[in-house]
Amino acid sequence: MRKLILMVQLSIDGYTSEKDGNTDWMVYNWGSEWTWDDELKKYFTNLTASTDCILLSRKMAVEGYFDYWASVAANSSLPQSGFAKNIVAAHKVVFTKTLERSVWDNAELAKGDLKKEVKKLKKQEGKNMMVYGGATFVSALIEAGLIDEYQLFINPTALGSGTSIFKKRTNLHLVNERSFACGVTVLKYERPLS
Repeated sequence: MRKLILMVQLSIDGYTSEKDGNTDWMVYNWGSEWTWDDELKKYFTNLTASTDCILLSRKMAVEGYFDYWASVAANSSLPQSGFAKNIVAAHKVVFTKTLERSVWDNAELAKGDLKKEVKKLKKQEGKNMMVYGGATFVSALIEAGLIDEYQLFINPTALGSGTSIFKKRTNLHLVNERSFACGVTVLKYERPLS
């Protein structure tokens, strides 16, 4: 059975954004400049290449996630184009209660029960699956016990308050940690075996 991997950037105190949604404190904030060091870029790109299916919330999809990465993939002069090509090539599943049809290439809508839909996807053939966000969607996946591996990209900034993906106590098992020159530390966790 394939795994569902969460890849998310967090502040050192565990927030995905400030209360107003601001994320300009992230070492890499999805702009044209890729300020991560080369080793972290390689880690990030390889992790994405190890998956072939992306799960996303309706809100994040509608706000332009797929369109943005398609434009980056089409511009080979951008340093993120290799990563973006992985996004474009992957099958996408957008979880929604309101959309009637998918308007994105290689994407389908999941409109049923979250647990049933994700468990069905996990049983399909293929590489592992990745989820990037948004925060509310990720929180629902965590609460339902559907995330198998957490790749937490910890930025060297404390916010004091903000948006958290964890809504209740969640016990995890640390598998690996790695620090990078740009100040980001990646913590890899799995759910402990019951």
